[in-house]
Amino acid sequence: MTGPDGTTAGLRVLAVDDEPPALDELAYLLRADARVQQVRTAGDAVSALKALEQVPVDGVFLDIRMPGLSGLELAGVLGRFAVPPPVVFVTAHDDAAVEAFSLRAVDYLLKPVRAARLAEAVGRVAQTSRVEPASAEPADAGTIAVELGGVTRFLQVGDVRHVEAQGDYARLHTERGSHLVRVPLAALEERWAAAGFVRVHRSYLVAVGSITELRVEPGGGHSVRVGTGPGAVLLPVSRRLARDLKDRLVHRARREAER
Repeated sequence: MTGPDGTTAGLRVLAVDDEPPALDELAYLLRADARVQQVRTAGDAVSALKALEQVPVDGVFLDIRMPGLSGLELAGVLGRFAVPPPVVFVTAHDDAAVEAFSLRAVDYLLKPVRAARLAEAVGRVAQTSRVEPASAEPADAGTIAVELGGVTRFLQVGDVRHVEAQGDYARLHTERGSHLVRVPLAALEERWAAAGFVRVHRSYLVAVGSITELRVEPGGGHSVRVGTGPGAVLLPVSRRLARDLKDRLVHRARREAER
C-alpha cells in the first residue's frame, strides 16, 4: 500500500477469532511485525464485516470454526468484494486446507501460531497487496524458512539448485536433499530473480550458476543439466524459454572469461 506522499505505508490487517485469548495472541504477534501498521480485531464474522465497512484492510487473518458464519463462509463473502482482501486462515484444525485454498487463501496457519510462520504469512499478504515490506522476513533476503520435523530452519538460498512446482507449494532441491515450502513457484521466481534464478519450464526454476550443460534433444527440444556428479539432474526447458536461457548462459560465460 502506497501512502499519499508516495512512500510505502505499513499493512492494515483485521484479525478474526471467537476465542478472546487466541485473538489477543494473534493481534499481539501481528503488532510485533514491523510491516504491520494497524491491527483491528473482531470476535465473529458479523463484527468483521462491519469493521470492513468502516475501514478497508490489506489482509484478514481468519479463524475457521466460529459461531454463525464460519471462517470459510466469511472468506466466500470477502471473495465477492470488488477488491477482495487477501485471507490467511489461522486455525487449530488441519482438515479444511483444501477448501481454504480453493477460496484463494494466501496461507493456512495451524495454532499455536509461531512468530516465524506468521511472518511468512504477513509477507504473502504484503506481496498480494503489493506492499513493499518495511522490514525483511525474520531472516535476511538470502534465506528461506523451511520446516523439518516440526522445527523451522532457515535454508540459504545459495544452497538451492533448482525449484520444482507442486501445486500451491514448491519443492526446493539442494545438494543434500529437498524441502517443501508453501510458496508458489511464481512468487519465488519474482523474489529470487536477483539471486540468479531463472524460469526454464512452467514447473521448474533453476539457479543459473548450477547449470552445467544446455542440451539439444532429438526433435529440437532442450534440457539443462543441473549440478555435477551422481546428484546431477536433467530438467526440461520450454521452447519459448530456451532462447532467453541460452542468451543468459552465453552472457555468463563471457563475463567469467573476462575476469
